[in-house]
Amino acid sequence: MTWQRRTAAAADAGIEALTSRALRLLSQREHSALELRRKLLRDGDDAAVGAVVERLAASGLLSDERFAESYVRSRVERGQGPVKIRAGLLARGVADALIDGALGHLGEFWLQRARAALDKRFGADAPANVDERGRRLRFLSQRGYPADVAYRAAAGVAAGVEEGQPV
Repeated sequence: MTWQRRTAAAADAGIEALTSRALRLLSQREHSALELRRKLLRDGDDAAVGAVVERLAASGLLSDERFAESYVRSRVERGQGPVKIRAGLLARGVADALIDGALGHLGEFWLQRARAALDKRFGADAPANVDERGRRLRFLSQRGYPADVAYRAAAGVAAGVEEGQPV
């Protein structure tokens, strides 16, 4: 066997090992292409990793769209807001268009989630004073809710506003 064949055989073995590792990672949870690329770069060179990621994406085993939907669903269940979720997706290399599609819940959905988070953390009682209201607004802000949603949620809780009524 010549050295060219040995090199080609070693490269094929490296790609097979990377593919196997990628499939193991994808069997545990969805990954974005950037996330998977970063993890695979620990074991292989850039060209081999790029080939594996492209092959998995072409075969439908790797999808940023599926990852974004899964990520949004899990973060919404944790009580996080759209600002924090968007930042997490951007850090994982997901395109803006896919993020907008995954965060398709607009307006009232996020307001309801913010009110539910406030009720869970502070109870259904109205804030006793301005300091307490500030604590609630900071809580929602740290959870990733936009300021307008946080103010509306806090005002809705304070005023006892029912769903569907303007705040």
